Order: sequence, then structure tokens, then C-alpha cells
Amino acid sequence: MDFYRMIENGWTEKDSLVCVGLDPDLGKIPAHLKAAEFPIFEFNKALVDATADLVCTYKPQFAHYAAQSAESQLIMTIDYIHERYPGIPVILDAKRGDIGSTAKMYAKEVFEKFGADAVTVNPYLGGDTLEPFLERKDKGVIILCRTSNPGAGDIQDLETGGKKIYEVIAEKASNEWNGNSNVLLVVGATYPRELKTIRGIVGEMPFLVPGIGAQGGDIEAAVINGKTNSGGGMIINSSRGIMYADSGPDFAKAARQETDNLRSEINRYR
Repeated sequence: MDFYRMIENGWTEKDSLVCVGLDPDLGKIPAHLKAAEFPIFEFNKALVDATADLVCTYKPQFAHYAAQSAESQLIMTIDYIHERYPGIPVILDAKRGDIGSTAKMYAKEVFEKFGADAVTVNPYLGGDTLEPFLERKDKGVIILCRTSNPGAGDIQDLETGGKKIYEVIAEKASNEWNGNSNVLLVVGATYPRELKTIRGIVGEMPFLVPGIGAQGGDIEAAVINGKTNSGGGMIINSSRGIMYADSGPDFAKAARQETDNLRSEINRYR
């Protein structure tokens, strides 16, 4: 099953637009897990088991594993999700983007070594650098468009030909790069006006929406401005707000409650 179809199934079967980010920090995980042979995996596993019926996808952030020499535990996490919950896809948030043979190797790394179902990519080097990812027809390619960070506008709001850079990216994603119907866009919840503008450009194309929770994005404004006519079209991510809802033995139970609360609030505005 391709990434698009798995996401659509999550939207309908679980009535959920929620994505849980799996961005572990060994300094923050519960103390009782730190002595485990694979503490990051055990942390992730508990979070996944507690929330799998409430989410449409999971999104591990690559740097949180590479910086802690935990790439093997990233593979273990993705394998576990696929084996235990085969209908839930995994987005690897790696923001890849490079030229020629390097881009091909990045695509091979993400989809073959780590087994991800989708990946975030940076379009700054141009459409040809996205091709090794786009040609994987069953995989999701999630292009940075209007990101959630405070400095996003430094580049993305610059104008060229009477259009802002993020509008140009949205147009190219919709009109040039989506030949295999596997493109999504990253559009931050912290910029609801831009969410509405980009939705008007790309129609039904799905968005990965970071910025909820610790970054302060407003759920109501994000959903109202970003949803499609059917009330879907969004993958709304929360990482720290769910992962670290509690630091004690009941951390997974607390994470489940936060996930359920987020799903309910999102659905209120769909």
C-alpha cells in the first residue's frame, strides 16, 4: 500500500489527523528506561503502543538519532511500527536535499536502509535534486514550503516575479513535481494565513503541519485554514508535547491522554 493510501485510511478509520513525533533525548526519557540495552527504542515502543489507535502516522526526526549514535534504534523503531501496526506509515524527518548521485544515495538511505514510508526534503537546490525521491511512486515526498520556525520568513517571504518564495514552491509542487501523486508540503501551524494561501494554490494536496504544542501553533486556526473540503488533507504533528507529557513510570499513559486530547480538539474544527 502506498503512503497516500495509508494516510487516507488513518484519516477515516481512526478519525485522526494526528502525527506523533518520535524525537527522543536520552536526557529527558524516564529514568527507569535509561539502564535498558536500547533505551531509545524502549521509549519509542512504549509511546507507539500507547498511541497507535489514535494516530495516522509517526515522524521520527533523524538528527535525534544520529546525534546520539542511535541509528540502529531508529531502524528498530521503524521496523517495530511496520511489524506491529502495519497500517501506520512512518515519515522520516530528514530534510534531505542534494545533487545527482548524492540525492540518489539519500533516497536509498531513507527508503531502503531505514525503511521509511515518506521523507521530508529541501527543494532549495531545484527540482532535479528531488527526482530520486519522487520516482519512488509508493513513497511520500514531503517538500518544505512554509516552515514553522520564527525565521522562516527571512527566505520564504522574499518575492520573485510578484510571488513569495513559498508560493512558488507550492505552485511547482502542484504543477511540476507531483507527476506520481506522492508529493506533500510542510506548512507550519504557526502561520495560519499562509496555510490558507497555500491550500488555495495546491487544492487537495496533503500538508504535514508542525508547530502545534511546544511551538505554540493555534489548532483552531491551523485546521480551519489548512483543511480540505472533506475535512482532511492534514498531518498535524506534535512531538515534545506528547513525548514528555510525563517523565515518570506512567509516561506512556500520559502520552496517550495528550494524543487523545489533541485528536479531539483537531476534530472539533474539521
